[in-house]
Amino acid sequence: METFFQTDSLTLLAILGMGVATYLTRISGLVLLRFVELRGRTRAALEAVPVAVLMSVIAPTILATGPAESAAAIVTLIAALRLPLLGVVVVGVVSAALFRMLFGAV
Repeated sequence: METFFQTDSLTLLAILGMGVATYLTRISGLVLLRFVELRGRTRAALEAVPVAVLMSVIAPTILATGPAESAAAIVTLIAALRLPLLGVVVVGVVSAALFRMLFGAV
């Protein structure tokens, strides 16, 4: 009987190494910022990073999908200007569902 999932030890080692590198990158930011006082423009810039990353993921949707997803992306963009990140994600998901129902994309 064939196994459903096969992989070699080098692939598993690569996946584990990437996981460790990702974890160390994330935790190092927290550790290093503990010793730095953020003020003014630096603080504002770092607070804008999560929304900027979210929009960089969403932006291609405006051009690459149907009208429901494009409308939801525009609504999400507007929400990103005023709401915290969790609120923006909720607005994006809800608006995508509503526009899909409205445009009959479901």
